[in-house]
Amino acid sequence: MKTIGIIPARYASTRFPAKPLAMLGGKPVIQRVYEQVNGLLDYVVVATDDERILEAVKGFGGNAVMTSVNHKSGTDRCREAHHLCGGDYDIVVNIQGDEPFIHKSQIESLVACFKDESTDIATLVKPFVPADGFDKLENVNSPKVVVDANMNALYFSRSIIPYQRNRDKAEWLANHTYYKHIGLYAYRSNVLEEITGLPQSSLELAESLEQLRWLENGYKIKVGITDVETIGIDTPQDLAQAEEFLKNHPND
Repeated sequence: MKTIGIIPARYASTRFPAKPLAMLGGKPVIQRVYEQVNGLLDYVVVATDDERILEAVKGFGGNAVMTSVNHKSGTDRCREAHHLCGGDYDIVVNIQGDEPFIHKSQIESLVACFKDESTDIATLVKPFVPADGFDKLENVNSPKVVVDANMNALYFSRSIIPYQRNRDKAEWLANHTYYKHIGLYAYRSNVLEEITGLPQSSLELAESLEQLRWLENGYKIKVGITDVETIGIDTPQDLAQAEEFLKNHPND
C-alpha cells in the first residue's frame, strides 16, 4: 500500500491563534509533529491555509501545500491536499497538527488496520484504566468508543457508553473496558473522496463528532489500540504542559 501522511494546519484558532507556529522546546509545534512522523509513511506533507505556516515548514525542510481557507474540517483539507500531491496514494493518514508527541507505534497500528480488506477508515483508541478515575471517564471532551468483536466501531459518544445499569459508578472502570477515542484517522483514498461529499448527519450534529456521519452512512471504521498517552495542544495552557512534558521526556 502506498501511504501519505497529511498534517492539516490552520493559522486561525479561537482558543489558540497561530498554534502551529507556537514554539515548543525551541521548535514550532508543526515542526515537532512533522519530525515525529517523517519517514514512517511514503510521503508526509503539511496542508495549510496560511503563507506563514507554509514558509515555516519549508524553512525546516518539510513538504507543504496551500489549501483553501474555506474547509470546514481537517478531513476536507486532507482531500484537497491529496489531490495536490498527485492523488495516487492508497491510504491517506490524517495527522493532527497539534499532537507533537504522536508515536511511531500509533502510525503503525493505524496503517495495519488496512490489512483487513473490509476496512474503509481506521482510527485508534486507548483503554481507560481504573486509575484514571470516573471524572476522566465522564469528561465530554474525551469521546468514548464501543467496538464489536472484530474491533470495528459501533458508536462514538461524548457520553459514557455502555451504561452499567446494575453497578455503582465507582465500580464501572474495574468491571468493563472503556475505550477513549484518539483523534487520528486514516482512509482508503476512494473512501476519503466519498465521505467528504456527504452532508452532515443528525448524529454528527447531536454529538459534534464527524465520524458519526461516516457510521451513519455505512462505512466501516476499524479500531486499533494504543497504550501511548499523548498531549494535544488546544490552548496556551496545554503548550505549557507540553513544554514540561518535553523536559521530562526529551526522547519522546
